[in-house]
Amino acid sequence: MIKTDVLIVGCGCSGLFCALNLPRDYKITIITKSMTERNDSFLAQGGICVQRDDDDFDSFFEDTLKAGHYENDRESVKIMINSSREVINDLLSFGVEFTKDENGEFAYTKEGAHSKKRILYNKDMTGKEITSKLLLEAQSRENIQFFEYTPIIDIIEKDGECVGAILLTPEKELVTVQCKYLVLASGGVGGLFRHSTNFRHLTGDALAIALEHGVELKNISYIQIHPTTLFTEEPERRRFLISESVRGEGAKLYDKNMKRFTNELLPRDLLTQAIKEQMAKDGTDHVWEDLRTIPKKELREHFPNIVNHCHSFDYNVFKECIPVVPAQHYFMGGIKVNYESKTTMERLYAVGETACNGVHGKNRLASNSLLESLVFAKRAALDIIKNPKEYIDLPEVDMSKYDDIPKLKEGRKARVLEEIEKDRLKNV
Repeated sequence: MIKTDVLIVGCGCSGLFCALNLPRDYKITIITKSMTERNDSFLAQGGICVQRDDDDFDSFFEDTLKAGHYENDRESVKIMINSSREVINDLLSFGVEFTKDENGEFAYTKEGAHSKKRILYNKDMTGKEITSKLLLEAQSRENIQFFEYTPIIDIIEKDGECVGAILLTPEKELVTVQCKYLVLASGGVGGLFRHSTNFRHLTGDALAIALEHGVELKNISYIQIHPTTLFTEEPERRRFLISESVRGEGAKLYDKNMKRFTNELLPRDLLTQAIKEQMAKDGTDHVWEDLRTIPKKELREHFPNIVNHCHSFDYNVFKECIPVVPAQHYFMGGIKVNYESKTTMERLYAVGETACNGVHGKNRLASNSLLESLVFAKRAALDIIKNPKEYIDLPEVDMSKYDDIPKLKEGRKARVLEEIEKDRLKNV
């Protein structure tokens, strides 16, 4: 049995940031279903939003609500915006670097549905820059221990409180963990869908476990489709995202006749709808995106990862258009949490894409994901500090129900998809 103060499930930016905001005398255990670098936080391209000054609050607030179809929790949105500069300063203290202009000042970019430039970025690899620096800091701390290829199989509850978890080791052995707090930071649900920008191992495990323990979920049918991912003939391959920042910097979308058919800076759901309608009209599997409208120097310096990835598929973005198609991208719903990221079960928290605090409403505004994840991960850590708990003796657990792990996993995937469909029908 492992004994730890805080067990964090997932090592993306939200799990790491939560850990780094906890005291150094806390024993913290972080587990991940894959390698520490294989999480969607590393894939985030565009950037991270920040309130640039006091005058920016109202437009930032309105842009977020408008993109979310005004179904956002307004208090959550206020908390996120008001905390944005503090979070950026925290990141800078951990060595995170953002692109600067010729005067040495931060450069800001703009993406779809933003009324002004307020997005900090590091080329087209902002998520990797942030998450890798957080990971380095976490790995340097003696109180934080990592276990790779170690998924959570179940949580252990006693009298309505989360007191531990069951893990599966790389050697396929079950291990019991006793903890004072458990933080679910296990990402989204992309692995449940055929076409997704997510890593395939992100299959909504935390949602399934929450359902089994009566932990409330919220808006789980609110699933964002990213309008532009690189089209390939390999349907099972993780789709490579062509960042919204590309369109923010001037890239255009064309139909089969190479004619523009929409406003490229529409919110993601509306642009996805426009692209799908054009594909149906043209009888094609994709539309075309033209990056040649962006100056070559800017294209090389701002989007090197996109340029290189397209080249690996024999597309020269300086000379030709690339085929793009919508794909599942982000999960706005999740485990219901309050403003401190607490779930409806005592001692159990959820952060990042796993959680739903209502910030995003029905559709996430571009580049709000990294910010929201970090803001509410820090709030989870601060709430844990404010409410000290002691260990509770673990109850006896019937381990025989975990005898067939593959069957258990498939059953949970089916349950989550069923619940997503139920929620969708409820919200029609």
